[in-house]
Amino acid sequence: MMKILMLSATFPYPPTRGGTQVRTFNLLKHLKLSHDITMITQRSEDVTDQEVEKLGKWVDELVVFPQPKPSDPSGGIWGKVKRFSNFLRQGIPPSVLHLYSPDIQQWMDEAVAAGRFDIITCEHSVNEIYVRPEWRQQLGTVVNIHSSVYGTFRNQLETGTSENQLRDQLNLPLLRRYEERYCAKFTGLVVTTPEDQSQIAAYKPSGKIVVIPNGVDLTQFPQRTADPGGHRIIFIGAMDNRANIDAVSFFSLEVFPAIKERYGDATLDLVGARPVPAVLELAALSGITVTGRVPSMVEYLHQATICVVPMRTGFGIKNKTLEAMAAGVPVVGSDRGLEGLAVDGANTPLRALRANHVKEYISAITRLFEDPQLRAKLSQNGRSLIEDEYTWDRAGQSYEQALAQSVLRS
Repeated sequence: MMKILMLSATFPYPPTRGGTQVRTFNLLKHLKLSHDITMITQRSEDVTDQEVEKLGKWVDELVVFPQPKPSDPSGGIWGKVKRFSNFLRQGIPPSVLHLYSPDIQQWMDEAVAAGRFDIITCEHSVNEIYVRPEWRQQLGTVVNIHSSVYGTFRNQLETGTSENQLRDQLNLPLLRRYEERYCAKFTGLVVTTPEDQSQIAAYKPSGKIVVIPNGVDLTQFPQRTADPGGHRIIFIGAMDNRANIDAVSFFSLEVFPAIKERYGDATLDLVGARPVPAVLELAALSGITVTGRVPSMVEYLHQATICVVPMRTGFGIKNKTLEAMAAGVPVVGSDRGLEGLAVDGANTPLRALRANHVKEYISAITRLFEDPQLRAKLSQNGRSLIEDEYTWDRAGQSYEQALAQSVLRS
């Protein structure tokens, strides 16, 4: 039995709140079966007392700190200049610094000095800031990266999806240096896809890099029992996530009007919590519904003819893709949306249709609308892939092995 300290700046409950929460909670759930778990996390204003109480039942010790206020609330050009200057001087991105808590650092320093734990896991790379390089000499330290921040920003620049091209061009070499530096601190590194493994391996870290993809709780996402037919399209995901906002805006404005012209009864449901104004505005377009948070995502999936995953940025395996496949919904996705998944190609059963440009989306969606046998094929093949390779039990076992190996290397 290992004594594990899991560190998550994002409060990981309920596990439907977002991708980071889903991965963190489900790995925690597996580790708790055999190990002593302490979790240290931050509580934002939208986290309820009931949610804190429920998370506490899944760990041996839950330590909750308030999420800090932004360290630099000033706006305008001078605020941006100051943040960039701090990044240049300190080597730590503002997105990491603004969540940093000196109280958490003190708590961790004291706990490590007292020898309380065998291993520390950082559940998302943003938590790396609390791990001191010298700790790897006395205990295992693992960073569960989720996705390469450098790779993500580089992809946004390459695809023209960056919110601020000049800023991100200036930040890119700093992000690479930051990622290379923090990866060197750990005895073990975990990523979700081979693509991220290649990116992180380029830094030549001393810790072993292990690929552990995301998974699905098959009890929460049962395969649908019937094809609903029709012309109903769905997109699922947190609607305040930048990559999701870009995806739904692109699809709604550039692809769906052509689908609507061909199929007058076609609908597009944008299903997910916290829709920002740019997403809410899409509901004014004919056939598009923005639901906000829903009680059961799988019920919406089961009612859809097709699920689209038109991501143009964002690295790592997408939970939304795995969940749609688990639910038996045919998927049309981009290279980013299908990243890390064997869904087509030689000697691979067809499990999803790939599309990266407007005409490819129109062609793929039209094929599926017109061909119930193709829908059935993708539904079954997609579900089988998830059952065989992408369950949280499987991911949890791999994570447990990676942690044990890191303890031995410390």
